[in-house]
Amino acid sequence: MSERSERTMVTARASVVRADNPGIMTLDGTNTWILREPGAERSVVVDPGPADEQHLAAVLEAAGEVGLVLYTHHHGDHTEAFDRMRELTGAPARAIGEQFCSDAEPITDMEVIEVDGLRIEAVATPGHTTDSLCLALPAEGSLLSGDTILGRGTTVVAWPDGALGPYLDSLARLREMTEEGLVRRILPGHGAVIEDPAAVLDFYIVHRQERLDQVRAALDEGDTTAREVVERVYADVDPVLWPAAERSVEAQLAYLRD
Repeated sequence: MSERSERTMVTARASVVRADNPGIMTLDGTNTWILREPGAERSVVVDPGPADEQHLAAVLEAAGEVGLVLYTHHHGDHTEAFDRMRELTGAPARAIGEQFCSDAEPITDMEVIEVDGLRIEAVATPGHTTDSLCLALPAEGSLLSGDTILGRGTTVVAWPDGALGPYLDSLARLREMTEEGLVRRILPGHGAVIEDPAAVLDFYIVHRQERLDQVRAALDEGDTTAREVVERVYADVDPVLWPAAERSVEAQLAYLRD
C-alpha cells in the first residue's frame, strides 16, 4: 500500500485516505473522508475519489461497514469510483445533484443526516460547481469543504458550471459560520487540514475581489476577450494553468456583466 493510500486519523470522527492522483487541479491528490461516530459500526464515505482499485481498497479497509456515501460535487476526481463503490458496498449515495441519487432524495440545504449517531449538516455552497456542497460536523466544528475551499492555494470557479456570484455568497456564508463558532476546522477535498478557517476565508474573499479589480482594469485598458484578460492579469502564472484561468475569467466577466 502506497503512502497516499494510508489512512490518517484527523479528528475523533474523521479520517482521510488520499488518492494517488496528484496534479495541477488535484494538488497532492483527492482526499476521501471517512466519517464515523466514536464507537459506531457503520461509517460514511465522502468523495470516494478516482476509479483506482488500490485507493478503494484502502478506503474500504478504513471504513469497515459503509452506511452511506456522500459527494461534495460531481467532478470526476471525486466521483469516478461511484459505480465500483456501489458494487462493493451496496451503500446508498446522496448528493445535491441527481446523478448520484437514483435511490434517494437529493440532499437539501441545511438537511441533517444521521448515521449511527453521527450527525452531519448539509451546507449548500454553489460556486465552484452548481452542485457544490459542504458537510458540517457540529459535534466538533469540522467542515468538509470539497473544492469550495482547498488546503493550499485557491479553487477554480470555471464558467459555465462555476459561477462567481454564488461562490462569493458561499464564501460569505462560511465566513459567517466561522464567526459564529460553527466552523473551527476545515477538512478540504484537496490539500492539508485548515486549522485557521477565518484567516483562509478572509484570504479567499480578498483574493476574489482583487482579481475582479484586475479584470476591471484590463477591460478599461481595452481587453475584450477572456484570453486577453488572462494574458494581462495572469502573466505571472504558469501558462499551463491559463486554460483554467480563462474559464475563471469567463466567470468573472459574467459576474461583472450581471
